[in-house]
Amino acid sequence: MADYITDLDVSTSPAEEKNLIEHGYKKIDVNLDLGTKRCGDPIFLWYKQGGFSAITKLQLTYNDPMAKGLKAAGYTKIDKDLNAGTDGDHIYLWHRKGSEEYDTPIVDISVSTDYNEDATKFAAGWEELACDLNRNDEDAPPIHILVKRLQQTYVFDVTATDSFASDKTLFQEGYIRLDEDTNRGAGGKSVFLWYRQTIDPSMALTDLQVSLTDSERQQYQQQGYDFVSVNLNGGTGSDNKVFLWYKKQERGNPITGILLLQKSAAPAYKKAGVTVIEKNLNAGKNCRPEYICFNQKG
Repeated sequence: MADYITDLDVSTSPAEEKNLIEHGYKKIDVNLDLGTKRCGDPIFLWYKQGGFSAITKLQLTYNDPMAKGLKAAGYTKIDKDLNAGTDGDHIYLWHRKGSEEYDTPIVDISVSTDYNEDATKFAAGWEELACDLNRNDEDAPPIHILVKRLQQTYVFDVTATDSFASDKTLFQEGYIRLDEDTNRGAGGKSVFLWYRQTIDPSMALTDLQVSLTDSERQQYQQQGYDFVSVNLNGGTGSDNKVFLWYKKQERGNPITGILLLQKSAAPAYKKAGVTVIEKNLNAGKNCRPEYICFNQKG
């Protein structure tokens, strides 16, 4: 029987580390505050493995509105700031153990401080949490959590939200939120992409596109794509309407993962063979460009 990830915790001091070791936890030896100006003890992520009661969902939050839907949907919060004592956001890890249709056990977890490592694992079928654990700490390197599941999963459904009203429902229905705002820094609505997984490749989406103009919207519609009706650039005051389009083809390669990227990360993912849609979701604003990328099983 496979060893599942059954428990997660975070240490912020040597005393907490000792306690976790005594309770059978294993440490991921990457300081979550790497490269920051924080003077305190390192922060580490810890996990336990076992044959039952697997963790199946992970999410990150960097503000209170993001947390409300998770709490209401029964997620467990590890109440230790992963970005404590820095100039960045307060970031918390949440998890849930599920056994529904869209729950696949997590069997491995890692922490990366390098885009090339992120991209290599994402291309190999690992799932990456979109939120940088050093979010808004401009002097620190990016840090991401990645997980591997018991079986290869595929993306069969995508959606988006521009408010937090439906978060509880979406989490309960098995959706995973990409925990980074497509309008980051633009002053508009908080817009998030969501997806659901299946272990059946025949149900998977096979292509994604992004439209920035009316002519592109007409083009994708004529090519048989469906679209997510939420404007990913909504509320910014920009005339640019940005939409995500998707298609499922019988002979297409199934999509194994979808991710939101900063522009600086794109070269590493392209080099790893991941498809990067180089159309800025934050179009029309003097903000950091953000791209969607996705991986396919050939």
